[in-house]
Amino acid sequence: MSKRQKMIAWVFIGAVALVVVGAAAAGPLMSRVEQPEYEVTSAEGSFQLREYGSMILAQVEVEGAREAAISEGFRLIAAYIFGANEPEAKISMTAPVQQQAKRIIEMTTPVTQQAKEGIWTVSFVMPKDWTIETLPAPKDERVKLTPVPSKRMVVIRFSGTADDKLIATKTAELTKYAADHDLSITGEPVFAFYNPPWTLPLLRRNEIMLELAAA
Repeated sequence: MSKRQKMIAWVFIGAVALVVVGAAAAGPLMSRVEQPEYEVTSAEGSFQLREYGSMILAQVEVEGAREAAISEGFRLIAAYIFGANEPEAKISMTAPVQQQAKRIIEMTTPVTQQAKEGIWTVSFVMPKDWTIETLPAPKDERVKLTPVPSKRMVVIRFSGTADDKLIATKTAELTKYAADHDLSITGEPVFAFYNPPWTLPLLRRNEIMLELAAA
């Protein structure tokens, strides 16, 4: 290899390294936004028991495949916080964006609860300095503002690209952990994603949460 070729190779390697380092820094930096407050009451490896205070969610229901639904839901709620409201107020971005399968009650004998396939609730937690009275009204009627009471959650945290296969694996691990520790669960799993999509998989923060039933 000639001297000129070696120089070009080193420039190329340096450029690639710069892109990688930049991406590594961008993910956590872009995720340094307000997050819901909670108290960790127990921790074991990647599992935690958390107590969350009351909060307000901006929510939409979206029908379709999971990844397409969260993308559409994110778009609708982002439009709301960026000014698609009355009186076109700006609301700070928060993390994570949450996704949960919708449950319906089907009249059977006995009565059971069953997830309705293809309908997802996508949510942002509203910044804590807003109240249900002061939050601006959404212009899009699909966006709903929902007060949520305090609750206890069992959570698994993991990195990587949260595709359907990884989510299924981690949901099974969390469900087993809850069963092994005699934790009574209510509702569907909540998927929580904290980072923008360009974040390197190793640096991503993903969580799956299950609500604990009231004692």
